[in-house]
Amino acid sequence: MSFDDVIQEINLTEVRERIQSATGRDVERALSAEQPGLEHAPALFSEAAVPFLEEIARRSAALTRQRFGRVIYLYIPLYISNECVNNCPYCGFAKGLDVKRVTLTPNKVMREAVFLHSQGFRHLLLVSGEHPAHVSIDYLRKIIASLDTLFDSISIEIQPITREEYLILSEAGVDGLTLYQETYDPELYKFYHRSGPKSRYDMRLMAIEAGGEAELRTLGIGALLGLGDWRFEAVMLAHHGRYLMRRFWRSRLAVSFPRIRTQSGGFQPKFSVTDRDLIQMICGMRLLFPDAELVVSTREAPSLRDNLIGLGITRMSAGSRTSPGGYLIRTESHGGQFEVEDRRTPEEVCHAICAKGFEPVWKDFDRQFCVKDA
Repeated sequence: MSFDDVIQEINLTEVRERIQSATGRDVERALSAEQPGLEHAPALFSEAAVPFLEEIARRSAALTRQRFGRVIYLYIPLYISNECVNNCPYCGFAKGLDVKRVTLTPNKVMREAVFLHSQGFRHLLLVSGEHPAHVSIDYLRKIIASLDTLFDSISIEIQPITREEYLILSEAGVDGLTLYQETYDPELYKFYHRSGPKSRYDMRLMAIEAGGEAELRTLGIGALLGLGDWRFEAVMLAHHGRYLMRRFWRSRLAVSFPRIRTQSGGFQPKFSVTDRDLIQMICGMRLLFPDAELVVSTREAPSLRDNLIGLGITRMSAGSRTSPGGYLIRTESHGGQFEVEDRRTPEEVCHAICAKGFEPVWKDFDRQFCVKDA
């Protein structure tokens, strides 16, 4: 049974009603549970939980220190192409936008990678628009095989592909997959994705499962916050995370919390997601998933990112650029996916982490200790 099958059995109207009707007593029940479960998610992400936010944050912080210690793991995204066959209105890579398109040559990718390696990064996230003709499996395989000599962990955020294709990239050196569903509301998904391969809600859900079937070490999910009601998205994200953990128990779950930012198309989100909302979502997710990686990117402002250190986040990006070639060219001339809010250097981010009493960690994984069944 796929998660798309699971969603078919969930009464989405009832989920919304449970969120809206949650009371303070429901929140207290969630907080009194030894391990809050999916039945507690509507209360934890409801408006009724706001008066309990300080207690939720305190428990989230304690749980994170217990499971992960006082460390923040660092990673860096490397954008290799802004070509895309989809026309998503919220994305700076959308097909219909009049922006300069580029797909980096393998040599240019390596130049960017060597620069990032020199800054200390050992965890790399390869990102591209969704255009199989420009970003083919063979192109990716060759790039990843070269990058494997520099980085201890390589994750990908690309177009959905098959289990067999994930296996090819895994052999080349990929160990992690990030794939946002964007919104778990089927009707809103249809509204935002009217044409192109991405219009298939079910196929996108199944792609992260193909990565699990390929036994990738990390499976990263998230909803693009602002497309729909964040409280509903949070509950459904929790359902998705629980499904992936049970089915692909050898993989680590990672959950991201991307909010819509300024991009070339000028898209304005229809739903508000305040800083307080984001903190509630992150801390509530930590109570539901004590061992999951919780990730925040440079989409967020420096002050908020600094305040999130110690509350539940375990992994952060630093010094990010969202356009192909952005690290060495240092311009957005090739059309970035979105504008970052935290423009500090990696060194400055590390200083901020240390100032909070935490340790920035550049490397936490070595493939020589990762043995798969024969």
